[in-house]
Parts: sequence; C-alpha cells; structure tokens
Amino acid sequence: MTLIDSHTHLYLPEFDNDREQVVKRAIESGVKYLLLPNIDTDSYPKMIKMSEAYPDTCLPMIGLHPTSAKDNYRQELDAISKKINEHNFIAIGEIGIDLYWDKSYFKQQEAAFREQIQWAKDRHLPIVIHARDSFDEIFKVMEEEIDGNLTGVFHSFTGTAEQAQRIINWGFKIGIGGIVSFKNAGLDKVVKEIDLDHIILETDSPYLAPVPRRGKRNESAYIVHIAQKIAAIHETSIDKVAKKTTENAKALFKLD
Repeated sequence: MTLIDSHTHLYLPEFDNDREQVVKRAIESGVKYLLLPNIDTDSYPKMIKMSEAYPDTCLPMIGLHPTSAKDNYRQELDAISKKINEHNFIAIGEIGIDLYWDKSYFKQQEAAFREQIQWAKDRHLPIVIHARDSFDEIFKVMEEEIDGNLTGVFHSFTGTAEQAQRIINWGFKIGIGGIVSFKNAGLDKVVKEIDLDHIILETDSPYLAPVPRRGKRNESAYIVHIAQKIAAIHETSIDKVAKKTTENAKALFKLD
C-alpha cells in the first residue's frame, strides 16, 4: 500500500525534537511522498532544508499563506518570487483567502492570491488553495481566473457537496484530512458524495490529527487513519483508497 501526504508542515518547530523519527514512521506506514507547502519567508529556509535532507521523499512548494498576507505582503511576495527558480517546486502553495482569523487583510490576501495564481499559470504548476470561511470570496476569484491552464487542489476541504462539485467541474482535486473523522463535522456525508477520482489525502500536520489521535500533534504516518475513514465511508477497501488517491496526487503534482 502506497500513500501520499499531499500537505504536511513537517519543517515546523513542533517536529524539531524528532523530525527524523517522524519521517521514518511515515515511510514505514507506506507514505512515499511528503509534500511540503510553504507559509512565508520565515518558513522557506526550514522547508528547503528539510526537502534537501530527504530529497526522495519531501517535495517543496512555494507560496505565501493567506494569514501571512498583511501590510507587508508586497515585500513578502517579491522576496518569495525571487526564489521561485531556485528549486524544482511541485506547486504554488499554500495560497488563498482565510477570513477565520482576521478579516481586516482581505484585500491584501485577495491581491496575493491573484498574483500567485499568475505564477502558477506562467509555470504550468498546480495551486494549493487554503479556503477558510472564504469559499464565496475564493470562488469569485476562481471564476475570473480559471482557464485551461490552471489546476490544483482545495486543501483541507470542509465545504458542501455543491461546493465540491463546483471545484470538480474546474478539474481541481479535493484535499481530505483528519476533519473527515471528526464525529460532528459532517464532512463524512459530503465525502460520501465525492467520487474517489477527485480526492487526494493530506494530514496538514502538525494540525488536525484524525481520530483516534485527535487532540494530539498530527504527523504524516496518521494519514493511514484518514484513508481508513474514507474507505469506511465509501464502503471499499483501504487499498483501493490508497491506490486511487495516490494516482490522483501523482497526476496532479506530476510526480514520478
């Protein structure tokens, strides 16, 4: 069984004491690739260091996270854009709009989102979208930006079946993580309506650990629990979920 964790922040300080063991546990659990989304200029060197330490396993993305798009977003984008040709990045991410923590920087977030979409189009790279309390705002941007030269994934999806279908119609994937296992989240009912052809797996470690690890630090090895939950929802085998979601991630991010 081969799995791909399509979204994990293993370079963050939460893993400073046992990063090597965390990567080892993931590989032993069948995880072939750990895809690393960037956050901002501060996180960039840590992410690159990790991808260089594990070049066959940890694959980096480049982008500015929406919660880091504040008054200095222009300087952040300029600094990040200068690094875009330094490595073989697999995606532009994570990017998007987050209105959960702070709505006052919406305009900066939207401007950063649009600019990074252009980076992706120019380089034929997929985008990894962070959408928190912001589906309407992101869909408005997407309706204006979507074309045959844009693809990607809505990471940590928590929307409705209707929103999922809209995303699928654009040719985008749905990133499913630990929230699908939360008892009262309701995401399981939505995931039941989404064909496996459109799903990729993620942990978003160190956040959002799935049941039975909920409340603990999340790590990439726990992606097995997410695959098991999706298998139960779809009344199929974990092997089928692993095979299909791995194929989907490989195709989206042009792996192998």
